[in-house]
Amino acid sequence: MPRPTATQLVYGSATVFLSTLAMLLLSQTQTGIGVAIIALAGLGLGLLVAMTAPIPGMSRVVRRGGGSPVAPEAPAPLRAVPTPAEQLPRQRTGARVGEHTR
Repeated sequence: MPRPTATQLVYGSATVFLSTLAMLLLSQTQTGIGVAIIALAGLGLGLLVAMTAPIPGMSRVVRRGGGSPVAPEAPAPLRAVPTPAEQLPRQRTGARVGEHTR
């Protein structure tokens, strides 16, 4: 596992501090269990932010094959969506709407 960069440490620490402070002020909790839950939530948010912070030198572009960029595929052609009347089976010419045929 690579070591975290300074940017990741700063973003993660700031997120832990600010999100924990905001949640404590907004919830106005005074119990030890409430404070512990909020502290764990702040640590989780900080870890999430630190892990998703961009790492310098790493590219998010996925390359296929021999390293040359591949042009994206052409989009699929658009087709008309059939209306409900077109999806229903055709009735006999002598039958009326709502009338059952034998």
